[in-house]
Amino acid sequence: MSEKGYVQVYTGDGKGKTTAALGLALRAVCAGKKVFMGQFVKGMDYSELKAMNYLPGFRIEQYGKDCFICNNPKKEDVDIAKRGLKKIAGVVQSGKYDVVIMDEINIALYYGLFGIDEVLQIIKSKKEHVEIIITGRYAREEILEIADLVTEMKEIKHYYQKGVESRIGIEK
Repeated sequence: MSEKGYVQVYTGDGKGKTTAALGLALRAVCAGKKVFMGQFVKGMDYSELKAMNYLPGFRIEQYGKDCFICNNPKKEDVDIAKRGLKKIAGVVQSGKYDVVIMDEINIALYYGLFGIDEVLQIIKSKKEHVEIIITGRYAREEILEIADLVTEMKEIKHYYQKGVESRIGIEK
């Protein structure tokens, strides 16, 4: 009999939301679980994209362009995100993966790339054993209510404030 899967949320303005999800993914894969990670609003070359070459049972896809959305999303941003949401829905409903990470889905919701009801329906449709991880700032109240675990990352101090750029293998 499979263990029950829960819904976890990593949100807040501090660094570490995606990093925490990736740490959980590593732990899950090393325990023999299958993990699928969908990265919304991301299309840049992050180091974690190479994880599929090293970790059997880990799959990652991006649903964004080569730059993070900073202003108003364009139609292309919406189209890519909606295709990603459709893919995630299929992955969650299939039960093929033990852990499904919806990275930056809170940001996608914040920018209105799709609706909260669509996301809630995906979460509610999950198979009993599937663990869902949701990341991104600005988590909606509806997401927080449905979650079993919520962690808020709070920035106290960050070297970005001293002009340090994102570093390969650490932030990207």
